[in-house]
Amino acid sequence: MRPWLRIGCMVAVLFLLAGAQPLRAEEGPLDPSQPKGITPEEIIKRFSAKEKEFKLARDQYTYRQSVIVQTIDGNTPTGEYREIFDVVFDDQSKRLENVVFAPQSTLENGGISMSQEDLEDIRHRLPFVLTSDEVPEYSILYVGQQQQDELHCYVFDIAPKEIVGKKRYFQGRIWVDDHDFQIVKTFGKTVPDIRKKKGQENLFPKFTTWREQIDEKYWFPTYTRADDILHFATGDVHIREIVKYTDYKRFGSNIKITYEGQEVQKGEEKPSPPPADKPKK
Repeated sequence: MRPWLRIGCMVAVLFLLAGAQPLRAEEGPLDPSQPKGITPEEIIKRFSAKEKEFKLARDQYTYRQSVIVQTIDGNTPTGEYREIFDVVFDDQSKRLENVVFAPQSTLENGGISMSQEDLEDIRHRLPFVLTSDEVPEYSILYVGQQQQDELHCYVFDIAPKEIVGKKRYFQGRIWVDDHDFQIVKTFGKTVPDIRKKKGQENLFPKFTTWREQIDEKYWFPTYTRADDILHFATGDVHIREIVKYTDYKRFGSNIKITYEGQEVQKGEEKPSPPPADKPKK
């Protein structure tokens, strides 16, 4: 978010976030012990391969994405950005966004404005994906094992090895399910923050993204929440952000989607993996 020069009095926006949060996962203690029967390197290899499949597959799904970004004073929203759009395909199978709701933003009343980087993050980086092609760009550290509800997860901290040009990265923690070897939760932020001369700043909040299993195959993002203080040179700004992803539906294209190396046809169950790797229902 970019800081905004405050002009005139603040306008309160009385939108409450009650009922907007999902059921939080019951999180167990972090066990720092090494995994049994598999190395951290092999886990990284397996989940990054699954992430590549996930990325290709999600590009063949339609879904609705709803976004709320608010500035907060105490417990009262002072400014708000809202948008709802459907990710769909036209009759030429071209992927596009159909905006269904986008009222005028009032974030400037809270002292900030949405930047192009914020919009790109909402669309592409909050549902963080770490494919086998991207692994070499990151330092990935195994930190232990942890229960997330009924899921037993391997936990890794990741950070970019270097910042190249204007490219943006993710820095934080990921949880990998030990059955499906897919990322099921992420916590962190997009980096780097942008600070330019003449006091120009573009700062980004820490966020958590939860995934759910769709079509009994892929763990797709369904909910992202950020609640953070951005420390601008002109003063601190409290940010809340909620992004929901709903109504996932497979699009009937001629693109092949695979799961564990086997092609998945639309309307079919996923190919049966070996018993040891059978995904949870």
